[in-house]
Amino acid sequence: MEVHHHSHTARKKWTHYFWEFLMLFLAVFCGFLAEYQLEHKIERDREKKFIQTFIEDLKSDTAAIRQNIAFRQNKMKAMDSLTFLLNSQQIKGNENDLYYLGRTFVRGVRFQSNDRTITQLKNSGALRLIRNEKAADSMISYQKLVEYIYYNQEDDRIERREADPLLSHIFYPAVFDKMVTIDGITRPTDNPPLRSYDKNLHFDLAYYVHQLKGSNFMIEVRLKLLNEKAIKMITFLQKEYHLK
Repeated sequence: MEVHHHSHTARKKWTHYFWEFLMLFLAVFCGFLAEYQLEHKIERDREKKFIQTFIEDLKSDTAAIRQNIAFRQNKMKAMDSLTFLLNSQQIKGNENDLYYLGRTFVRGVRFQSNDRTITQLKNSGALRLIRNEKAADSMISYQKLVEYIYYNQEDDRIERREADPLLSHIFYPAVFDKMVTIDGITRPTDNPPLRSYDKNLHFDLAYYVHQLKGSNFMIEVRLKLLNEKAIKMITFLQKEYHLK
């Protein structure tokens, strides 16, 4: 009876330890699952927050793009008028127009994308949080188009500055100085004479205007593409992430 009693006690202890181990394992495992789910939820919330701020950036961009496009369309018309006067040599009597068009054609406006979200994602290594592959690809594609526009704008800036020496030979700087006011560029009050009526200088300036028209056109085209892309992305991201 005693041998039988000890054998029964040993069997109970083994079972007891087994269940203790199992319960401990389940407790640790469930804790791990809970922590994993919490971490996963935190990352999903961060992803959604990044998408929300990126949509705000896109909306800000579309407003800036529309203003920039309007500026470039008006500038294209002004450059067409300047090119016509210079190439046709309709100079005498049109000095007022020439001064105004000559002074304004070297002015520029730079589109600057609101890149706060994409910069934060890149610098913090949080781009991995954007698990939606289509969303991540569209964000990267958008940024590449922005960079192309930056390259075009730099070409535009260089071409405008290259025309400065010609402007200084054709126009009197004192007249230009009076045209600059707190409200921007205004027309001369009269029809002041040019510094030079040399048609060769006029044709040289017409060439620079032609070059600048090309850059202006390319920037306008890409800004329109960027605007379309931004609008489509806003709709896509709002639908994909169930945002209003």
